[in-house]
Amino acid sequence: MASRYAEAHRRSLMDREGFWAEAAQAIDWEKRWDAVLDTSRPPFYRWFKGARLNTCFNALDRQVDGGRAEQTALIYDSPVTGTVRKFTYRQLRDQVALLAGVLRMHGVRKGDRVLIYMPMVPEAAMAMLACARLGAIHSVVFGGFAAPELATRIDDAKPRLVLSASCGIEINRVVPYKPLLDQAIALAEAKPEACLILQRDQLKCELIRDRDFDWDEEVAKASPAACVTVEATDPLYILYTSGTTGMPKGIVRDNGGHAVALAWSMKNVYGIEPGETWFTASDVGWVVGHSYIVYAPLLYGLTTILFEGKPVGTPDAGTFWRVIAQHGAVAMFTAPTAFRAIKREDPDGALIRRHDLSKFRTLFLAGERADPPTVEWAENHLKVPVIDHWWQTETGWAIAANCVGLGQLPVKHGSPTKPAPGYDLRVLDPAAKEMKPGEIGALCVKLPMPPGFAPTLWNADDRFVQSYLADYPGYYLTADAGYLDADGYVFVMARTDDIINVAGHRLSTGAIEEVLAAHPEVAECAVIGAGDALKGQVPVGFLVLKAGAKTAPKDIAAEAVGLVRERIGPVASFKTAIVVERLPKTRSGKILRGTMRHIADGDDYKIPATIDDPAILGEIAAHLKDAGYAREPR
Repeated sequence: MASRYAEAHRRSLMDREGFWAEAAQAIDWEKRWDAVLDTSRPPFYRWFKGARLNTCFNALDRQVDGGRAEQTALIYDSPVTGTVRKFTYRQLRDQVALLAGVLRMHGVRKGDRVLIYMPMVPEAAMAMLACARLGAIHSVVFGGFAAPELATRIDDAKPRLVLSASCGIEINRVVPYKPLLDQAIALAEAKPEACLILQRDQLKCELIRDRDFDWDEEVAKASPAACVTVEATDPLYILYTSGTTGMPKGIVRDNGGHAVALAWSMKNVYGIEPGETWFTASDVGWVVGHSYIVYAPLLYGLTTILFEGKPVGTPDAGTFWRVIAQHGAVAMFTAPTAFRAIKREDPDGALIRRHDLSKFRTLFLAGERADPPTVEWAENHLKVPVIDHWWQTETGWAIAANCVGLGQLPVKHGSPTKPAPGYDLRVLDPAAKEMKPGEIGALCVKLPMPPGFAPTLWNADDRFVQSYLADYPGYYLTADAGYLDADGYVFVMARTDDIINVAGHRLSTGAIEEVLAAHPEVAECAVIGAGDALKGQVPVGFLVLKAGAKTAPKDIAAEAVGLVRERIGPVASFKTAIVVERLPKTRSGKILRGTMRHIADGDDYKIPATIDDPAILGEIAAHLKDAGYAREPR
C-alpha cells in the first residue's frame, strides 16, 4: 500500500494538538483534558493537562471488559528453568489486583515510590502494573545490579516498599538477589519500610523478621484493590539511567502521554493488530521492557511474551526461533547485539530453518546501531523485513522509524529511516546552525517533544535542563551524532563523543565499524578513537570473529585494515585492528566504547555498574597495551 507516513508526519508537526487528541481516543479517560498540550512553562511541556485516567485500568480492566477476558495476555517463557506459563487478561487482572492489595496493606498510596528489583518473571510485570493500579510510582532496577548502585537508587527514589525475589538465573548459574538487597539497604540512608520477597524454587532465602514478607503468603491473605485515578501528568514510573557525574538520572514518565504514545506506536510504528502475539526480547529493567514487554502490548490488546533467557546458550542460538514458532509471534523486537551473537554462533542460519516461522512477518532492531551486514544476514535468513529504529530511555519510544503501520518505506541499510510522527528532527553544528544533507552534526529535536517523552528528571528539573536542553536552547539534545540524507533518511553514526578528529578530519566511528563488519569472518566489531600525539586521535578497531573462522586472526586484522583504507581512505589513519574473544557490554547489550576509550588513553575510569562481565575490561587493556596503548585498569 502507499505510505501514509509523510502526511502523518506533516500533520503531527503542523497540528500537534489535533493529531495527538485523535490518537488519545484509543485510551479510556475518567476525565478529558483541559489542554492537549500545556505550553505555559517552557521548556517543561505537559501533555493532556487536566485529564484523569489509570494506566493499569487501560492495560487490563478495559481489555477484560471489552471482550478480551479469555485472550492470553502474557506468556512467560523461561528456558533457564524449563517453564512456560500463560495468563489470560482476566487472570492477569486478578493477580495484579491482589498484588495491589498487598501493596495497599503495607501502606502504599498514590504518589508513593515502590522499588522493583526482580528477574524476568511474570511477577515483575505484575509488580509494575500493581503500582500503576494504585497510582504509586514504580522504579525498576535491573536484577542483579550491584549493591552500591542499588543503594543510590533507593536514596534517590526513597521507596516505601521494595519488591524483590530470592534469585535470578543466568545460563549456568543462580544469582542470589537477597544478599545484594540487604547490603544495599544497609548502605542506603533512605530505609524502605518493608520488602516483599518472591521465593523461587531454585534458591530460597532467609527473611528478616518484621521487614521482609513472603510474596505468596501476603498475596494469599490480600483483598483485590481497585484502580486509583491519577492526573495524566502524574508520574507513572522513574527509570534510572547512567549519568556523567556518577549519580544516575531518574527519568520520569507520565501516565497520560505515555499511554497515548505507546498505544499509537503499536499500530502505526510496528503494524500489529490487537489479538496478535508480540515478542520483545529485552528486560523489564530497561526502557524497552517497560514500553514493549509490559505497557504498550497490553494497552493495545496484544499477547506479549516475557522471556527469561539469552539469545545464545539457552540452549543454543536458535532459542528465539523456537519461541516465535511455539507461540505464534508475528513480530519481534530485540537489540542488534543479540543478532550479532546469533550470527556468530550460527553463521549459516541452520537453526532458523528448524522452526516454522510462517506467521512471523517483521523483525525490529533498536538499542545500538544496526550495522548493515547484520541486517542483511537477518533479511537473507528470515526472509522478512528487518526494521532498524532509533530511540532512547528519555524518549520512551521511537525517534526515527520505518512506520510499518503507515505503509513501509524503502529500507536503506544503516538508517532507521525517517523521524517518527511527532519528532521535528534537525542536524545542528556547534553554533546551532542546520547542517546540509550528508553533513554530520548533533542530532537534535525541536521542542516540544511528543507525548511519551520524559517531562523531567526525578526531583531534578535543573539537571534535566542542563543535561538535555541547555546546549541547544529550544531543542532536545539526543547526544547522538549523524546526518540526514537528501531523501530525509536519518543516519545515526555514533554518540557525539564517538565522533573522532583525525588530523582535523571529523570521522564517524560508526562508518568505520560498518566497513569492518562487512568482512566475511567478522561477527561483531567496535571502533574507538584513541589519543595520538601527532594526529590528535586515531581509530582503533576490535574484531570478534565468527565461530569456526578459517583465516588466521592476524590475517583477518590485516585484511580489515586494508578494507578501511580502500573504502574510507588513508584519511582515516586506520592501522590497528585487534582480534578479541568478546567485547565489553552492558547487560542490555550496549558496547562500552567510552570505557574502552578511557583505557586506551590511560585515563582514570569507573567500571560501569551495568557491565555484563568486568573481567573483559582487563582483557581489552592487555590487548591495547600490546598494541602500544593503555595501562592496567584500576
